[in-house]
Amino acid sequence: MMTTKTQQISIDDFDYPLPDERIAKFPLAHRDESKLLLYRNGEVGESIFKNIANYIPNDSLMVFNNTRVIQARILFHKETGAKIEIFCLEPIEPHDYVLTFQTTGSCTWNCLVGNSSKWREGLLSMEINADGENTVLHAERKRQDNDSSIVEFTWNNPSLTFADILDVVGIIPIPPYLHRKSEKSDLTTYQTVYARIKGSVAAPTAGLHFTPEVLADIDAHGIVREEVTLHVGAGTFKPVKSKTIEGHEMHTEFISVNKSSIEKFKNKLGKIIAVGTTSVRTLESLYYIGVILSHNPQATSEELVVKQWFPYEEENNQLSVYDALQNIIDYLGREQEEKLVTATQIIIAPGYEFKLVKGIITNFHQPKSTLLLLISAFVKGDWKNIYHYALSHDFRFLSYGDSSLLL
Repeated sequence: MMTTKTQQISIDDFDYPLPDERIAKFPLAHRDESKLLLYRNGEVGESIFKNIANYIPNDSLMVFNNTRVIQARILFHKETGAKIEIFCLEPIEPHDYVLTFQTTGSCTWNCLVGNSSKWREGLLSMEINADGENTVLHAERKRQDNDSSIVEFTWNNPSLTFADILDVVGIIPIPPYLHRKSEKSDLTTYQTVYARIKGSVAAPTAGLHFTPEVLADIDAHGIVREEVTLHVGAGTFKPVKSKTIEGHEMHTEFISVNKSSIEKFKNKLGKIIAVGTTSVRTLESLYYIGVILSHNPQATSEELVVKQWFPYEEENNQLSVYDALQNIIDYLGREQEEKLVTATQIIIAPGYEFKLVKGIITNFHQPKSTLLLLISAFVKGDWKNIYHYALSHDFRFLSYGDSSLLL
């Protein structure tokens, strides 16, 4: 039976005034000097981010999203002078992220196309210099699907991978609400220090505050660190345009989690702290993947995708978290795989019951966003108290802004 109460939530109830001057256009010179809001047992206080290890219970397990932002925007100029921007969203052929970045000669992506009306058909071309050699990059639109387009890229230098191409011509896709162009500094500041796995078109921004020194302090406190991968899609910035959240379609995002990590999560239930909403979405999706496997032990990777409203059906919440995670471990054992690779469309909103996550480190999110719905779900509706404190105590908001620890 579907729980309709969550679906009927009005997005207008999650609005708040956010003056433009409170949006951090650039990060602080030192990542870990940002402010840290502390929310514990309904009480709000603050500190400095570099002290965060002092506020995390010593026997916790912290989960970080190790995704790396790709330089996903490519700007072509037509002979007419028209600028066509192609924003790479997700690979189609090869469909695997790792294989796509390693491919030579050609690959196909699902893309957003800016100034689309000026590119009806034909090839877009640009000459680039990579590794001292001139190469011609072509783009051809194969078809249009609603808002996005399937674009094939080809290039005439077999020694260059698509990763090499993006490193030369790609532009880092900073969030649209910063209202500025990407700068060279964003190549560094819009990546976490632990970013490793290429594939995101937006940073998991809660992680931007961490420095090697902060990570070392966490280790010194005896706090365990694990990594997951969720490639953040452009849908993370998609506003909720419907009056109720029932009418909002969540974006689907690629996730990858090591079998060894899932075993650690199973043994640390009740002590897991997620760094960022992307880590939250990954961890909570694991429970429902375990539920899917309880119904269908032979499920394919596509059948393991967690659909948007699946968590709100009562019959999908009967399994223990321990058993759900064990189902995944058993499945990977049968498949002789060391890594779970699938996707999630999960929406976390008030009414959602958290399964794995007991603490969240996160920035301050846009009004009327699905990320704010997630935070409200976690703090049992007390988000206005937290955001009122942040606004009245000079906290900086959004991607390059300050941070919070919610326990």
